[in-house]
Amino acid sequence: MAAKNPPYITATGLVSKILDKIKVAATPDRFTQDYLATELGFGGGSAKAFIPLAKRIGLIASDGTPTEIYKQFRSTNSSTSKAAIAKAIKIGYVDLYSRNEYAHSLSRAELEGLVIELTGLEKGHASIRAILGTFEALKAYADFSAKSKMPEEEKQVSFENNTIPVVGNGAEENDMKFNLSYTINIVLPKTDDIAVFNAIFRSLKDNLLSK
Repeated sequence: MAAKNPPYITATGLVSKILDKIKVAATPDRFTQDYLATELGFGGGSAKAFIPLAKRIGLIASDGTPTEIYKQFRSTNSSTSKAAIAKAIKIGYVDLYSRNEYAHSLSRAELEGLVIELTGLEKGHASIRAILGTFEALKAYADFSAKSKMPEEEKQVSFENNTIPVVGNGAEENDMKFNLSYTINIVLPKTDDIAVFNAIFRSLKDNLLSK
């Protein structure tokens, strides 16, 4: 597939078949052609294109290692699984989403126009049909309103306090100082709103670090 084009495979019907097998098969150390053929049962030439597709949408890393998105897709929690594929679609089709952030909500005709605009290919071109077919096959497994059931991220933040003088009777004792070091574990909320994080750390600065 051309580098400038969104990801696709020509045998678009294989997308759903392979994804269905991924859901029930054990997660491999590396997702290779041998795994695709031997464990999932797709040894044909057309199926080989699935691995480059999976890499471009973030299901597997460049070395074939299944990613966190891959593992979330296999979740028995439907919301987590569908959210994972929605995320994968936005990764693989980022150029479409840069033109319309609701690309997944477009009609087929509207999406086709967007793909034509992006690729410069003519209407009816085989690659256009393959891109649309692949996108829609993936979209059948996605829910763009679903939220992954991921635990809140625990961030460990260390602060070095200012030097604290020791109160004593003599001048020599007054010159004695020690450094107090302490660690604060902060559980940050799962949010993309940077204002939330700014408020948390501003509060820490005002109420802890300024003391």
